[in-house]
Amino acid sequence: MNNNEFQYTYSATQQDEIKKIRKKYLPKEETADKMELLRKLDKSAETPGVIVALILGIAGTLLLGVGLCCVLMWTDFFALGVVVGILGIITLSLAYPAYKKITKRRREIIAPEILRLTDELEK
Repeated sequence: MNNNEFQYTYSATQQDEIKKIRKKYLPKEETADKMELLRKLDKSAETPGVIVALILGIAGTLLLGVGLCCVLMWTDFFALGVVVGILGIITLSLAYPAYKKITKRRREIIAPEILRLTDELEK
């Protein structure tokens, strides 16, 4: 082998791993922090609405199921089953409007911060 020769082997997976390790030790950029904050704020606007909608949806489904059981299985509780089933349907139908209302309110609260961050990132 000639000492003047240069050999180089390239491994894409090795280079990716090196970049990941290097990224852990570099100081975080301010832009990356702002973008991460923007993502978290955007996600935080929907999370409370999703939680409330899930709770209403699950509760409504359970009520509807109990009402159906009363109507179909226990004929002595027919009237009670109809009432419980209707309450379940009402609860289910409130899930989506509750999600929309809570999400809209949360977006109104965090809108100034989102707009400030997006203005800073666009500059």
